Amino acid sequence: MDVFLYDTTLRDGAQREGLGFSLEDKLRILSLLDEFGIPYIEGGFPSSNPKDAEFFRRAHPRHARLVAFGGTRRAGVKAESDINLRTLVAAETPAVAFVGKASRSHVVHVLGVSPEENLAMIADSVAFAKQRGREVVFDAEHFFDAVREDRAYALSAIRAAAEAGADWVALCDTNGGSLPSWVARVVGEARAALAPFKGCEVGVHTHNDSELAVANSLAGVEAGAKMVQGTLNGWGERCGNANLVSLAPTLTFKLGKRCVDERALRRLTELSRRASEIANMAPDAFAPYVGAAAFAHKAGYHAAASERLEGAYEHIPPESVGNSRRILVSELAGRGNLRARARSLGLDVGDREAVVLARVKDMENKGFQLEAADGTVELVMRRAQEGYSAPFELVDVLCASQTDLQRGMSARAKVTLRIHLDVVTTEAEGRGPVDALDSALREALVPRFAELEHLRLVDYKVRILDPERATAATTRVLLEAAHGDARWITVGCSDNIIEASWQALLDSYELCVLRERSANVTKEVAS
Repeated sequence: MDVFLYDTTLRDGAQREGLGFSLEDKLRILSLLDEFGIPYIEGGFPSSNPKDAEFFRRAHPRHARLVAFGGTRRAGVKAESDINLRTLVAAETPAVAFVGKASRSHVVHVLGVSPEENLAMIADSVAFAKQRGREVVFDAEHFFDAVREDRAYALSAIRAAAEAGADWVALCDTNGGSLPSWVARVVGEARAALAPFKGCEVGVHTHNDSELAVANSLAGVEAGAKMVQGTLNGWGERCGNANLVSLAPTLTFKLGKRCVDERALRRLTELSRRASEIANMAPDAFAPYVGAAAFAHKAGYHAAASERLEGAYEHIPPESVGNSRRILVSELAGRGNLRARARSLGLDVGDREAVVLARVKDMENKGFQLEAADGTVELVMRRAQEGYSAPFELVDVLCASQTDLQRGMSARAKVTLRIHLDVVTTEAEGRGPVDALDSALREALVPRFAELEHLRLVDYKVRILDPERATAATTRVLLEAAHGDARWITVGCSDNIIEASWQALLDSYELCVLRERSANVTKEVAS
């Protein structure tokens, strides 16, 4: 490897506000990182709580070096008598990481010890772990700020670690306020200071408070740093840490640095999204490389150019990081967008392009926002196909809510549909009006369309488009549905929230039926 990635999601990442990992969560993330090929994975503080202690007992990565993290010895205590140091080595990880002070003002005012005692604490802790056969990483806290404050003392702190046998010295931009030019300069000075200590390499640990964590990490690498510390998806305290999901492909494709197998990078999007699922967080659609929008094209001329020249508006092939190209259809779309989207669905809009495009723009003008509703776009295209016939049509719908002193508020819906030549009416109750509508619709349709039995509604979002109109405002509803491994989003828009919900709901059911119908036709042709 040219650069070693060091993941600290299970410690630094877990310090993000609102994020917490169970023991099983930590073990699952460890497994993901290990399978992906991250060489160093920090597990946390073995002595901080019973959960972390149990984690180190159960954590057995197949490829990565597991790292136990802790502070240097306490002031006035011998290293061999320090309970935290003894717990660190008792975790029996191949590597340990110590965080220590590099800032003179922090030493005096935060630790409350003399500058000389702090240097002894660093050296004693590193030597203690090295004597017990551990690889040692020393995290020099606040290092980039410390150099501004007292350059000589900051450098003496990392020399103390290197002289005691540290394998790595990670320079920390703890407050996240440094600029790339400063990081590059300081990394160069640190490397020069550590040059006499063979076997000790420099790494960087950056925070994102100025939104420069990735840029600062890259500046450090270009200045000679051999290790980059960071977290999955940039999770971390305050504004987060350096995002390894962005750094791995940037180091590989932009700087030509080997940091992970390029074949593993094809699973990068999966890694990011699976980690988000474990953390119970929605994946960031706009994340570089792995976000759903990272290779999405909305402007008509972008789609047209991409149709003529693949990658015309992409800095790398999306497949290289396990992502995919998306052509969005909206009021900004041209015919190229439609053709590309239709091809991806196996559809041919043919001479109906102009009609479909006009329909899309008319719906967008009314507030439907089709770029976020791939299911509705597909439905518009399918309805434009030659020979299309609606599998069912709405005749009437009635929805009412009522309050019961014992049961609280509930809703009841009555729907009437025309299915082929039959008119079917069903009624159902639900917790709310949309739930009641969904239940009534299922009662009417599932007996006639078996595929709908496995249709699941997985998300429901409401947005008010013109809040100044208060209760008379126009409402947009986005409804996400799943059928097997397939997912799609349909949209409804009306000044009546029930009607908007009904539009999205009915479209989702129709799309499922049309997809099944199309699949059956394909099978018949093939046979």
